[in-house]
Amino acid sequence: MKILGISAFYHDSAAAMLDNGQIVAAAQEERFTRIKHDAAFPANAIDYCLDELGISLNEVDYVAFYDKPFLKFERLLETYLAFAPRGFQSFRKAIPIWLKEKLFQKDLLRKELQRHAPDFDWENKLLFGEHHQSHAASAFYPSPFTEAVVLTMDGVGEWATTSVAIGRGNKLEMMKEIHFPHSLGLLYSAFTYYTGFRVNSGEYKLMGLAPYGTPKYVDVILSNLVDVKDDGTFRLDMSYFDYCTGLTMTNGKFNALFGRPARKPDNDPLEQFHMDIASSIQAITEEIVLRLTRDLANHYGIENLCLAGGVALNCVANGKVLKDRAFQNVWIQPASGDAGGALGAALCANYRFLDKERSTVPEKDSMAGSYLGPEWSDEIISQRLDAVGAVFTRFDDVPLIDMTADALAEERAIGWMQGRMEFGPRALGARSILADPRSPKMQKMLNLKVKYRESFRPFAPSILIEDLQDWFELDTASPYMLLVAEVNEKHRKNMSKEEEALFGIEKLNVSRSEIPAITHVDYSARVQTVHQDTNPRYHQLISAFKERTGCPVLVNTSFNVRGEPIVCTPDDAFRCFMGTDLDNLVIGNYFLRKEDQDLSLGSDYKNTFKLD
Repeated sequence: MKILGISAFYHDSAAAMLDNGQIVAAAQEERFTRIKHDAAFPANAIDYCLDELGISLNEVDYVAFYDKPFLKFERLLETYLAFAPRGFQSFRKAIPIWLKEKLFQKDLLRKELQRHAPDFDWENKLLFGEHHQSHAASAFYPSPFTEAVVLTMDGVGEWATTSVAIGRGNKLEMMKEIHFPHSLGLLYSAFTYYTGFRVNSGEYKLMGLAPYGTPKYVDVILSNLVDVKDDGTFRLDMSYFDYCTGLTMTNGKFNALFGRPARKPDNDPLEQFHMDIASSIQAITEEIVLRLTRDLANHYGIENLCLAGGVALNCVANGKVLKDRAFQNVWIQPASGDAGGALGAALCANYRFLDKERSTVPEKDSMAGSYLGPEWSDEIISQRLDAVGAVFTRFDDVPLIDMTADALAEERAIGWMQGRMEFGPRALGARSILADPRSPKMQKMLNLKVKYRESFRPFAPSILIEDLQDWFELDTASPYMLLVAEVNEKHRKNMSKEEEALFGIEKLNVSRSEIPAITHVDYSARVQTVHQDTNPRYHQLISAFKERTGCPVLVNTSFNVRGEPIVCTPDDAFRCFMGTDLDNLVIGNYFLRKEDQDLSLGSDYKNTFKLD
């Protein structure tokens, strides 16, 4: 039984493939088109999924879409009617698009898919799941749990913005929902917009900015913007927001509450005010999520929790949930956003529609480390590198690892492309930029000269699972970089009185631990544990680095620059290598040095992509 799942037409389009219930392939369309958060029909991702199995679309048994367009259209109409006549301009702009494309998405899907297989029985084999149902399925079915509470939190699906489901065996029952316009995801996005970052892209920047501030606006937010109950349910005062009827997230009343207008990203500097705003909404988000999870644990008496939806990418809040221990075990879908809806739709079709049996392995999920994208043979890599004029040398496995570990120990920045590409927004050691975490200058250098992004942005550590508890205050695996934990006390450095007195962005240049490049200003880090069984080559590299330095940790950030999707092909990797200050590139068994290359092959990579 082969089932293709699709998400498309909003943002982060993707495709995923199941073969007899096993997840065999999944990828976002942006990786192929090089358009960040590409919302187009995922033709390239579908082609990849079919190629992975060596089949045509005619051989697929079902195609499952991740939401129900008619319900979204119903929500759009009812929302505008409820707020009329306010927001007519937004309504006037949105309706033609909905009438032309979104309302007839079923026909649009048929037409796109018919390009692959004109004779396929679309009437009976094209399935539609609800948005939050797809999210919940993506979290529960790949998890190692036979029973779990499933909490989905995002901006909005059809109507739901927060939902609870109970998963048992192959059953997944939706229990309760909070409906639009009351949305934790949209509340966070409103503050993303207000602080000058891009909605549906810059939320992680807001989270990264929060530790530089103090949560001084928490009471203002709770007294005016959001009413939070003891069980975590909430309602927003919509008079402060414009996302229902306007063309912006917030309005003049919101600006007046905080005493200034929204920051203009291209003109206005980041100030302490924006850091305090970020800290405040992050604290509110964490409190809402904790109240929800505590109440759910108490109400259902189940020890396992699964998380999905865009809010589940807030790894700081996830870390607080784990540490709180209302639930003993927490599993988070690595592609928690809309891309993961493609996988969830396929899983819904397999278990809910077809009622297939489900088996689990204790403490082992079925995501294959989230390494579900395309990979390239050494033969193809060599051909691609030759075609772009690269100078490279092939090495056997052991000398390749040794050379790379030596380069890292010499504080050289490495582009690392190995094996299958990751599914989801995080680079997990397959499409990564790697560096030495012990270097006090590395965070600033990578941000400004390699990633071309804001200096405050933190980097994540990859650590051997065997060494986790020696270096971080975390007692569970975190293979998908979705949990934040503090650096172990014994590896921290004491601050001087002068350093402790620093405020805001001034904190950035203070070395706080033995691994300063990944230690945030509050001693935290977004941890990825590296496992021998899911990524043996990456595990081998970190082990070699540990042999040389005594440090089982590497800086791991995604292999791209700001505004660019993570690299997919050898060509993408070489372009990024030549357009940045990366020192080396390692693809498959090939090792490249920047000093060996024809520098005329480089380009103004800093300005190639739109700001994210």
